Amino acid sequence: MNFPFYIARRYLLSKSSNNAINFITIIAAFGIVIGSASLFIVLSGFAGLKDFSLEFSTVVDPDLKVVPATGKSFLISENQLNQITKTEGVASFSKIIEERVLLNYDNKNEGVYLKGVDEQFPQKTIDSIVTRGNWFDPEAIQIVSGWGVSNNLSFGIFDFAKTVKIYVPKPGKGQISSVRSAFNSINAVNVGVFQINETLDNSYVYTNIKTAKMLLNYKDNQISALEVILDDPDQSELIKEQLSSILGDKVIIKNRVQLNDALYKMLNTENLAVYLIFTLILIIALFNVIGSIIMMILDKKKNLNTLFNLGVTVKDIKKIFFIQGSLMTVLGGIVGVALGFILVLLQKLFGWVPITPTLPYPVSIKPLNILLVFLTITVLGLIASKIASSRISKQLIKTT
Repeated sequence: MNFPFYIARRYLLSKSSNNAINFITIIAAFGIVIGSASLFIVLSGFAGLKDFSLEFSTVVDPDLKVVPATGKSFLISENQLNQITKTEGVASFSKIIEERVLLNYDNKNEGVYLKGVDEQFPQKTIDSIVTRGNWFDPEAIQIVSGWGVSNNLSFGIFDFAKTVKIYVPKPGKGQISSVRSAFNSINAVNVGVFQINETLDNSYVYTNIKTAKMLLNYKDNQISALEVILDDPDQSELIKEQLSSILGDKVIIKNRVQLNDALYKMLNTENLAVYLIFTLILIIALFNVIGSIIMMILDKKKNLNTLFNLGVTVKDIKKIFFIQGSLMTVLGGIVGVALGFILVLLQKLFGWVPITPTLPYPVSIKPLNILLVFLTITVLGLIASKIASSRISKQLIKTT
């Protein structure tokens, strides 16, 4: 067995004759355990919040979305649609027409986004978002509105006697002589209400693509976007390249992360900030490790002098205390991560800490967070041990 490692292990496991040194060592070890456990719990909490937030934003997001590189729409041919259908890995796709419109109901107005979708729009998405009423008929002039839109304009569902009027500006130039010449408009019946999140509920209305084309005067092969669902979302980059070769450079293809770019950046920034704050707390805790090692060096000066006289070099003596500090932080980190893992797992299973009476605080156990905490505590522990062991010199050893 390596001599410095053997002595370091003995020093770590054995008690000192000085109770103050034993107390300082226990505090140092306890600080490492609690610090690493806290870091893992907080990272798991933020990972849970991230997953929880993205559940609501991505429930209607496709795996890939094709949007025009310039302008609001692009043309797609039947040949291109057939090639996309035959592309391996593409489960389904839906043609989308989306535009900003004005809703009018009972002398109330609201600006919203009208999203026209075809019959290939995923049924599982429809089932998960519609909370009242039904999805619209593909051939009828009907809409399904967000809960916030319905509430703001005070309309319900299946009110055939009092329809919702939808206005959209006509393209072109020149002076406006009347409302009729400036806007296209239709009367639609609201047949359902959906709930996704507050932002979408207050700003979106769904309809069939036929109604959207009629309102916007789009051509048969003119669309705003193409939403693609994949068999395996992990293959998105490969399929993205294949779709790019089919559709050319007149479109941009975005994945789920790019569709929620702002949200991902915000969550990742918050996660980084919390990681840095708790890392700073760990650094402060590791000052106790430096102090305990220095106190141990002073306590073992006679033993070190004996070892030196027996031929052990100053470098090896430094290595003894470097290894001791490293073992303390690594073992403390392992215990801390294990403790944090157990607490997070219990929260995940039993939801002991709630956000609301019916909603437990979301947590998520990520292997990357386990690795990150362990690497952080290890690197900081090595630095602390190096600082403490570097205080050993030949003069210090010979001074008794």
